[in-house]
Amino acid sequence: MMDWTDRHCRFFHRLITRRTRLYTEMVTTGALLHGDLRRHLDFDAAEHPLALQVGGSEPAELAQAARLARQWGYDEINLNCGCPSERVQRGAFGACLMAEPALVRDGVKAMRDVLGDDLPVTVKHRIGIDRIERYDFLRDFVATVAEAGCTVFIVHARNAWLQGISPKDNRELPPLRYELVHRLKREMPQLTVLINGGLRSNDRIAEQLAVVDGVMIGREAYHHPSLMADWDARFWLEGSAPAVDDDWRLALEERMWDYADAQQAAHGVPWPHISRHMLGLWNGCPGARRWRQVWSDHRMKVLPLREVARQAHQARLGAAAVDNAVS
Repeated sequence: MMDWTDRHCRFFHRLITRRTRLYTEMVTTGALLHGDLRRHLDFDAAEHPLALQVGGSEPAELAQAARLARQWGYDEINLNCGCPSERVQRGAFGACLMAEPALVRDGVKAMRDVLGDDLPVTVKHRIGIDRIERYDFLRDFVATVAEAGCTVFIVHARNAWLQGISPKDNRELPPLRYELVHRLKREMPQLTVLINGGLRSNDRIAEQLAVVDGVMIGREAYHHPSLMADWDARFWLEGSAPAVDDDWRLALEERMWDYADAQQAAHGVPWPHISRHMLGLWNGCPGARRWRQVWSDHRMKVLPLREVARQAHQARLGAAAVDNAVS
């Protein structure tokens, strides 16, 4: 989710679900050690509970990242051992780390030595790499890393093919094998096992929660944010689910435009940096395509935010009226 789940995206998602744990986009240890810390680590207090996801392989650098996670007030630090991109592989981290479970164990230990019980260290990974499809590869990786005291594993139920296909294809071509994650949970009940990959409805999420301890949703929640609207009520038994209708969407927009005004005033953030994360808000509604087109039109960037909102909804309603007339 690099370049996707930035702080503006997370603020938007937090308006929809209060209880779901949010994760940052992956930040490399190099960026944390040598880059702009505020750009990488700042977040709004409303985003809690919030995990910092890091990419790296050197135990000393991971230990420093853990110190920063605690200093900035995160609720968890998560080590990414699942990203298959060639850029990440060149940095010797991400999914290629599954071939080096002892190194991952040492990195987790370095972070836990720094943090103690202050916040959990978790690991996100695949079920295997390349054509290694044996369950014992997954089991041995998890068992080795668990030796360092890691008890939470977030498992993307696909292999990562490290050569020959794009990161996008790596999210689609390797087959989903949920049964391996289920077996991992059965055989290691002392661990907290979460599943990720290919879950596109709340009924499918509920099915998985009957077998494992949690579910991570990425792009589906990004592209269809209304999916999250009843999570607090359905999965956390908190309150009642809202009616996901035009009024609900318009109220969300208004809160986000207030947020955008505040970000512009305080930090000079242009509104397109915020609105881009909301393009899925009206998905499935009449006129949604026209609404997205207005927000995505680069010529609109010179206009005030609320004027663009007005034109977007005018276009949406016009397109919806045409569709109704045709049907």
